[in-house]
Amino acid sequence: MSQAVGIMAAVAAPATWKSHLMEDRDRKKELSMRLREHWRHVGISENVNVQPKTQESNIRIYSESSPSWLTRDDIESMRVMADSQIEGIQEAPSQHGILAVFERNPRAAGAACSQGQCGLIKIPLDMSEVFAFHLDRILGLNRTLPSVSRKFEFIQDGQPCPVILWDSTLSPTDNGTHSSVRLNWRDYQQLLKQKCWVNGKVPKAEWGCTEIHHHEWSKMALFDFLLQVYSRLDRNCCGFKPRREDSCVQKRLKLKCNDQDSIDLTHIIQRRHDPRHLVLIDNMAFFDRSEDNLDFKILQGITEFPELAVSVLKSQHLREKLLQSLFLDKVYWESQGGRQGIEKLIDVVERRAKILLTYINAHGAKVIPMNE
Repeated sequence: MSQAVGIMAAVAAPATWKSHLMEDRDRKKELSMRLREHWRHVGISENVNVQPKTQESNIRIYSESSPSWLTRDDIESMRVMADSQIEGIQEAPSQHGILAVFERNPRAAGAACSQGQCGLIKIPLDMSEVFAFHLDRILGLNRTLPSVSRKFEFIQDGQPCPVILWDSTLSPTDNGTHSSVRLNWRDYQQLLKQKCWVNGKVPKAEWGCTEIHHHEWSKMALFDFLLQVYSRLDRNCCGFKPRREDSCVQKRLKLKCNDQDSIDLTHIIQRRHDPRHLVLIDNMAFFDRSEDNLDFKILQGITEFPELAVSVLKSQHLREKLLQSLFLDKVYWESQGGRQGIEKLIDVVERRAKILLTYINAHGAKVIPMNE
């Protein structure tokens, strides 16, 4: 059996990819472990071509320049992940998913994954990662990793999957919290009061500060509220009524909300060379959560919000920018049902934006520049 055929057989057997795709997101780990066992069995090498080059780019830019909120590096990374030939598959260390190694200049030196030539392939259920990336850039937060949607010949049923740029500079994480900094809710609320590192002021040891700048928490909270990403700040679902299929219910974590102070934050990630700033990964959004069941615990303790992001939310141009930005990703656009489907997602975010702006005014929160 050839390596490429071996990959296809591994992913397709003993059951289809679609049958592995369980509604409970927390079972991604089980899926990933099964696939990894198959790949180990067939002995995947790093030098096997599993997909031909595409003739037309899946990143559509018809004007002279790309949207201003996307950098040249963003566009280059998107094109690599959307269009480049795949030379091999690797296991992704410490994350749920697999790494695709993309074709690169043969004269390039060093490991491909340390040079932005690898992407983390996640399951179709995580497609909101793509929306999250574009929203992050439009709001001027710039804390997520470039993400695209792509179809793979070696995944049965041809469902598009999100691919997230692999960043080899992320700090090592704790296996329990998947964080490079370990914080529980009590410690997090305490350090919010100290405004760590604002104006370059070195915090005192007794303040309980981490290396993370105070403004990072405000940016993360705003982003997570709009998308209702609860895994970082409210893993036990204490701030809203979860569904029976939510992981916090399946794991009986909701029952531990009586002792919220001791609940750990998760997915709090920095880069090794840049410990002041967060990198927002695992951005699983929930567009189907009703407005009377939003998780306001995400905003608890936040008294300041980033001026640039708030100005975008107030500008009435969020929809236009999201449509323009998401249109670039042809596969994602089509997978969501074209403009009609995308508009429905934007409807949800716009309504939440109005609620957030009302919250900011009602609580007297400050809106300040956060371009430290």
